[in-house]
Amino acid sequence: MIIFSGIQPTGDKHLGNYIGGFRQYAQTQELGEAFFCIVDLHSITVEHDPRDLHDRTLDLFSMLIATGLDPERSTVFAQSHVTAHAEASWLLSAVTSYGQLGRMTQFKDKADRREFVSAGLFTYPVLMAGDILLYRADRVPIGDDQRQHLELARDVAERFNARFGETFVVPEGIYPEVGARIMDLQEPTRKMSTTGGTEQGTVKVLDEPDAIRKKFRSAVTDSGREIRRGDDKPGVSNLIDILAVATERSPGEIEVSYEGTGYGDLKRDVGEAVVELLTPVREHYLELRADEAELLRLLALGAEKARAASTPTLETMYERMGFVRL
Repeated sequence: MIIFSGIQPTGDKHLGNYIGGFRQYAQTQELGEAFFCIVDLHSITVEHDPRDLHDRTLDLFSMLIATGLDPERSTVFAQSHVTAHAEASWLLSAVTSYGQLGRMTQFKDKADRREFVSAGLFTYPVLMAGDILLYRADRVPIGDDQRQHLELARDVAERFNARFGETFVVPEGIYPEVGARIMDLQEPTRKMSTTGGTEQGTVKVLDEPDAIRKKFRSAVTDSGREIRRGDDKPGVSNLIDILAVATERSPGEIEVSYEGTGYGDLKRDVGEAVVELLTPVREHYLELRADEAELLRLLALGAEKARAASTPTLETMYERMGFVRL
């Protein structure tokens, strides 16, 4: 089985990224041949600071290793180091419709908040499709918010196959059973985010332990005292899901264990469990990030492996589309 997933280097990584992304990556690398990509080309679809992009790329690479990826076992690399990604994106744009791109909810949400909307913001789902399809990935571990983009990649693969011959595997998503969408602790009807969320409601992976405890102590809950999941209890449901992931228990077990207790107990215990979960990650990250030469060596190793894996697919695309190859 071939696994592929990518994550942008922008923004401070938070608990939602850890549960929906990093944690899944470490688990799914055991399923077969795994490729994990820092999608830095995606990061320039909105206004960015060049120095910040440079530093955050190394930050994210350190985070991926600190959260369990093994660069010797898996191929961990930066998208811009493998030119096949940009080339595949252009070729696949020929089998992607304007209407499909216009229906992407993430584009509509982001475009509504900006005066300048780049063409890249509109077309980047095609680049994402290329990222996945180049490696003939069978499975794609992603968060719940990326379902629509993966469906586009599946449609593009099927259209290319129908028009030019069987070339791509049509990939399937792997979503977290619990915690697929971690919500803001202060606004539990909104997804946790370092760009659109609240400062106090966003638990960052690199937060100090006391900062994590404080954020959970002030987490918004719901009316009543019953500790259970439900559409009418978004705050408590979110806390239960987080505790389930952090302690490797089912949400049902947690509901039973908190019968007769209050929200204060739940918030305290979730805070402590998250501190225990993230502290080793933070310590390992700081150690890795201090050795930039080693990070660059490992990035070069990943790029070499990714180029070798993606080049045959790209060449097949060119040939089947009718290009003259030298």
